Amino acid sequence: MIVTVTLTPALDKTVILPGFRVDRVNRIQSVRLDPGGKGINVSKALRSLGTDSLATGILGGSVGDWIESRLRELGIPSDFVRVEQETRTNLKVVDPEARTNTDINEPGPPADAGVIEAVYRKAEEAAAPGGIVVLAGKAPASASPAVFADWIARLKRREIKTCLDADGELLIEGVKAGPFLIKPNDAELSRLTGRTFSGIADMARAAKELAAGGVGTAVVSLGGDGALFVTGTQALRGYGLRVPVQSTVGAGDSMMAAMVHGMSRGMSFRDTCALAVAVSAAAVTTPGTQPAEMSLVRELLRQVRLEEI
Repeated sequence: MIVTVTLTPALDKTVILPGFRVDRVNRIQSVRLDPGGKGINVSKALRSLGTDSLATGILGGSVGDWIESRLRELGIPSDFVRVEQETRTNLKVVDPEARTNTDINEPGPPADAGVIEAVYRKAEEAAAPGGIVVLAGKAPASASPAVFADWIARLKRREIKTCLDADGELLIEGVKAGPFLIKPNDAELSRLTGRTFSGIADMARAAKELAAGGVGTAVVSLGGDGALFVTGTQALRGYGLRVPVQSTVGAGDSMMAAMVHGMSRGMSFRDTCALAVAVSAAAVTTPGTQPAEMSLVRELLRQVRLEEI
């Protein structure tokens, strides 16, 4: 079973606002509401790829009710730990004139150790030995920076693969526990390794060192330039695809979903990487965090170029 964990989910409110300016009245052209948070976005993208997952994490209040209801409508099973505090709302401002995407994110409520442990128990039980758990996004401010590292170590003992998409201390500590896959972007990889990269090859060497140090696979997203896919023995560069951009939010989560989909289906490493490039490119063509149609993914898949480094 694939389980996605979102400890700080959100209602993502995406507004289309042509000519957005600070310190003046701005008039919204249209609004879109999506259940959000990185793990939830992975579950949505997995659903579009035809792979089931269970979404878990922490939800509260009327926003939490709405997220659970919307996930049911999307056909995504969920089992969240409920709390009294209201789940956060994140505002995404898209200006089609300036071609900008501005995120205004709430911090989210704190959660005590008992609530976080309850989420862990749900994830462990649902994944079972042989399953995959995706740990994505931030943890509540009250949580230990080593919370994901602890989970990764415990899940490995249960023969459950872990995929980590986090930043800061959560990523630094999590890598020490040897997750099966990590998905930093180029800036996060630089902070993780304490290095400034001179180019793609240098970045690939740093990712390969992480793989040799216990991380199974490092997927480094490069935004519009594509991604690096690195194991201890192989490094591929996937070049970015030229597509019309509506929203960049969730593109990295779609890439993670494609990697997990490929892992769960026994696809080859190269085919999985090609799918990840196509799915993430397709994701930016949709509004909000809505996954792209598979017809577009298949079209883009024919254009993917992978190169060994």
